[in-house]
Amino acid sequence: MPSALNIPVLKTTDASFEAAFQARLHWSGETDSAIEDRVAEIIAAVRAQGDTAVLAYTKQFDLLPAEQITDLEITQAEMKVAFEGLPADQQAALTQAADRIRTYHEAQKAATGQSWQYTDADGNLLGQKVTPLDRVGIYVPGGKAAYPSSLLMNAIPAHVAGVGEIIMVVPTPRGEKNALVLAAGYVGGVTKAYTIGGAQAIAALAYGTATIPKVDKITGPGNAYVASAKRRVFGQVGIDMIAGPSEILVIADGSTPAAWVAMDLFSQAEHDELAQSILLTPDAAYAQAVVNAMDRLLPTMPRAGIIERSLNDRGLIVITSDMAQACELSNRIAPEHLEVSSAQPHDWEPHLRHAGALFLGAYTSESLGDYCAGPNHVLPTSGTARFSSPLGVYDFQKRSSLIEVSEAGAQVLGKIAHTLAMGEGLQAHAESAAMRLKP
Repeated sequence: MPSALNIPVLKTTDASFEAAFQARLHWSGETDSAIEDRVAEIIAAVRAQGDTAVLAYTKQFDLLPAEQITDLEITQAEMKVAFEGLPADQQAALTQAADRIRTYHEAQKAATGQSWQYTDADGNLLGQKVTPLDRVGIYVPGGKAAYPSSLLMNAIPAHVAGVGEIIMVVPTPRGEKNALVLAAGYVGGVTKAYTIGGAQAIAALAYGTATIPKVDKITGPGNAYVASAKRRVFGQVGIDMIAGPSEILVIADGSTPAAWVAMDLFSQAEHDELAQSILLTPDAAYAQAVVNAMDRLLPTMPRAGIIERSLNDRGLIVITSDMAQACELSNRIAPEHLEVSSAQPHDWEPHLRHAGALFLGAYTSESLGDYCAGPNHVLPTSGTARFSSPLGVYDFQKRSSLIEVSEAGAQVLGKIAHTLAMGEGLQAHAESAAMRLKP
């Protein structure tokens, strides 16, 4: 039976490798101009008309027959009922995942999120005060698929950070509410929730309406309209990131069963047609074994059509000269998810500088990180792992500098500041410092 997959296999020793490699990696994050124009219209309407516009767009896009905007609120009691109505295995899975995510982010907070101060030789107190944001908004997709795991990954670090209010927005097409999402809101500590989505939900969170509270920061994934709206309201509120298609890169030395790696590549390809799955290995025979496993497993996948399109359009296999070269290529790609599928993953981990998350060893499938390992699954994409980090407690905190200058310290610092301020032509700055100097 002929293969449905046609994934390019490149060799780093080929003269044409560099051009072919770059061409396969290219992805344009430019937003369609029609989407940009529509999003601008929606944001302007919500900003001017508040609840009226939010309700109109919700009726239009989600076909929700609500007559009053208050009908769009999901109560704490409703989220609790949703949790209690789940099968026992789903209740346990949600609770266990939430506990692991919370434990990881509590450790993260202890390591990076504490205030500190010291007193120098002149008696000046200097330091940093770390405080949580007052209110954040979490966008949870609810159209083609529902993502309770994403809700946990956004809400729990905000909760651990000490955020006062966590506002969830989730579209509910035709009024259908996903019980697992509502239950995750209950487990994750969501304060308030509303059945709105799209650009109108982002605008409502950014500017506030009579019903939807204005937030300080918006996090969570969404479609092109949501991403465009987040980009437009940034500055009025903070945002987490503008995410591109999902990515996985597997560096394999041939020691992991080929079917495992094949399924790991599928795990990102099934997200959507633009997702990218890449295998780097020095073992050409092993690469072929992975391809054979993909051919065998693809017909068993419910989302086979999406996987096939993703792998054929954006998938890639590279035969490298050795594992060290595979690490070098990985650093150039800076993938969202990086699996080091090796018998000695810790030998290679020090060579890997750029990745949203590293998954070490044959048993560490990327899917475990998506759901329940503990570290956050909201990760930088499209090469931004070169300068960006996973979502974490620090995204829901802010830092204020602490400065208390003693009388003795003012005599030292005042002279320095006076000299520099006069050099910049800012005399009031200079005089402000000089007034505190003793004659």
